Amino acid sequence: MSHDALRAADRGHVADVTGRARAFEEISAELRVMGRRFKALMSERAAEVHPQLQPASYYLLTFLIESGPTRGSTLACQFGIDKGAISRQVQHLEDLGLVERAADPEDGRAHLISATDEAHRRQEAASKKQARRWRRQLEGWSDAELTSFAAQLGRFNSDLT
Repeated sequence: MSHDALRAADRGHVADVTGRARAFEEISAELRVMGRRFKALMSERAAEVHPQLQPASYYLLTFLIESGPTRGSTLACQFGIDKGAISRQVQHLEDLGLVERAADPEDGRAHLISATDEAHRRQEAASKKQARRWRRQLEGWSDAELTSFAAQLGRFNSDLT
């Protein structure tokens, strides 16, 4: 379905209101479209990193790449899922050669999970590919529009926390 069709479907339910209330309804509709697109994008990115990488495990992997070695219990808290689910995702990533476990020097009973050098390399390649796509898709945007959008999106995300 095209972007315009997705947007029209979501806007179809937007009540005929004006002003601020209408703006909130339009924001909500656009976020639903963005959510669907983001989900599809994450599936594509996961496959670019490794053809067998599950999208749910991709989120975990990107967190490990950005944050460094982390305990499984910390991952469970970060993602709001139980330790068993984290353990299964970590095992999946380990089977693909994308993470490794090592004893936590502060607590020998615990393990630190970290992304492998191969995971970093693959993620970097996927990120560069995505950046090229975005540059191509947004080439009609001015520098000022891009800067403004980045600032507004950053403010939006900050205000939601």
